[in-house]
Parts: sequence; structure tokens; C-alpha cells
Amino acid sequence: MATIGQESTGVASPRKGKGKVKKSIPSLPVASSITFQDPQLEAAFVAYSQLVSHHIETESLPVRIRKRLKSEIEFIANPGFANADAAETILGHDLLADEFLNATKPSKVPDLPPHLKRMCEMRLLRPEEEKQLFSRMNYLRFRAQQFRSQLDEETSTERDLIRIEALLQAANWHRDIIVQANIRLVMSIIKKFVNSSNAFDDLLSDGTMALLRAADKFDYDRGFRFSTYATQVVRRNAYRNVMQRQNDKLRTAVSTSDASIDVCSEERTGMDEVRWQQLRTRLSLMLDQLDRREKLIIRARFSLGGHRRVQTLQRLADSLGVSKERVRQIEKRALDKLRGFVDKSPLDEGNSVE
Repeated sequence: MATIGQESTGVASPRKGKGKVKKSIPSLPVASSITFQDPQLEAAFVAYSQLVSHHIETESLPVRIRKRLKSEIEFIANPGFANADAAETILGHDLLADEFLNATKPSKVPDLPPHLKRMCEMRLLRPEEEKQLFSRMNYLRFRAQQFRSQLDEETSTERDLIRIEALLQAANWHRDIIVQANIRLVMSIIKKFVNSSNAFDDLLSDGTMALLRAADKFDYDRGFRFSTYATQVVRRNAYRNVMQRQNDKLRTAVSTSDASIDVCSEERTGMDEVRWQQLRTRLSLMLDQLDRREKLIIRARFSLGGHRRVQTLQRLADSLGVSKERVRQIEKRALDKLRGFVDKSPLDEGNSVE
């Protein structure tokens, strides 16, 4: 499962005329040596920067600056971000929202395995809390983009890069709170897609990544809850992944059975080799006129090709991710097609097969 807290790759807001990062964001004083004017907030930021910057760099500073300059840091914009008192209004005196530091859910969580139960301990967010977290997250990314726009390979220092990274880490801290508070929503959606071909943990990992992307794209000023938007994103993602896995399995099964068309040796008794090859060729040509699912089901149901045993309707249903009745319908449709092919061009072409 993906670890919550990875740096955002950056996504533009889906909202037209608002949200997507513009080149004309307000600039900062060239010689800005502090990040925030409020002394208490600045002290908290300096301490946080020291905590997140303890790692060994293997690349030179100019190389790291060039990498950071390759792409803008995107966020959901708000006109209030450019105000002189924006930091005081949005962040107050604390870099991280203190009320969420221990915001676990006091009530009993669902009866789940321990590793899933821990993921559900974050309490649900109230509307005003949700808006606050999105505002703080995007404002911190906005500030990071301001400082990024002033990076220079010749004059920028290690501290300039650390400041940007710390702002992004703080932004992602707020995003993680949002994701953790909505992880139960993901579980409620993906459990409907679980079957023999799609494990719960795999779907949960994919769903969590979709939830992270949804948090990056959500425009909190539109007036609706994040769960409304996230439900659509996670559901579409789960459906797309399930269908992709189903199609991959189908392609693999068809390519395997395409390798040869075999009939049990008992069925060849009394038939000369020339006649057998003619029959085999005709059968192959007719099967090739079916679509992939029809071809797979006919071969599985009549033990043709790589199928050494007749497959049950239920087993095929589980493999294809459809209902047993749907497999029966596809089989009937395929057999009707084959009968039609025989009627148009009889297999024995007027001769009996002995």
C-alpha cells in the first residue's frame, strides 16, 4: 500500500478561470531572509525546517535547483493568498494545525483487521475544519511556489531549497489529515468491487492513491464537501482498474488458447489425416469470427485449445468478473453464430465425415 505523505506531483485545478497556477503570482522581496512575518509562526517554521532537512544529499546544489525549477508547484489558488495578512489569517501562529495533532476517533471503529482499524482511527472532519485544512494546504504550496520562482543556480543557497521543501512537507501534512479522515469512505466504495480477481488490499492501495490525487485537485471554494468529489474519483478509479485487470486476464487467456486447437484423440478415430486437417482448419476459421469473450468461453466450455477440462459457468464467471447468467448468455450467442456459419457453409460440403 502506498505510504500517505508523499510529495504531490502537482495537479491543476479543474475549475476554469480559478485554481490553476499562473505565472503572475505575487513576487517576494529579493532579499527575503524570513518566511513569515509573525515571529511565533516563523520560529515554528524554522524548527520544522530543521526536522525535515536531516538527510544526506548526493547531488550538488545547482543540480537540485535545476530539478526544482523544471516544474511549477501547483495549488488551488485563492485571491486571499496575496493579501499582506494572509499568513496571519490562514495559519495564525502555528505552522501545523494543533487541533488535528491527536484527532483520533474516540468511538469504536469497525470490526476490521488491526492494520485496517488503525487507518480508521482519524475522526470525521466538520465542514469548517475541512475548509481550513484545504486552505492551509494550498496556501503553503502557494508560498513554496513563490520562493521557487526566485531560485537561481548562481545565487540561491541550501537554505532556499530547504525552505521550499519544508513548506511542501507542511502542506502534505495537512493533506494527510484530510486523507486519513476519509479513508473509511474508500473502504466503503472498494468493498463492492472485491472478488476472486481483485483483492481488497490491492483495491484499497489504488483507492488511497486516488484519494490523494482527489485532495490535490479539490477546489474547496465551490461550496460542496470533499467526500462528494472524492466518491466519484475513487469509484471511477476502482471501476477502471477492475476492468483493466479483467481485460488483461482475457487477453492472456485468449493468447494462450490461440496457440493451438486440439481435440481429444478419441474423436479422431477412423478419420484420415487429410480430412482431420480440413476439419481443424474450418473450426479454427469459424472460431476466429467470434469476439474474444465468445471464443474464450466456447473453448473453455468444450475443452478446446489449451483447455484440457470443461470449465463450469461459475468458474468462467469468476475469471471474467461477470455473473454466471452473463456467461450463459455469451455462450448461447456464440453457439448461435457457429450454427449460422455451418448453415452458410457446411463443414462436410456435401460429404459425410466417417
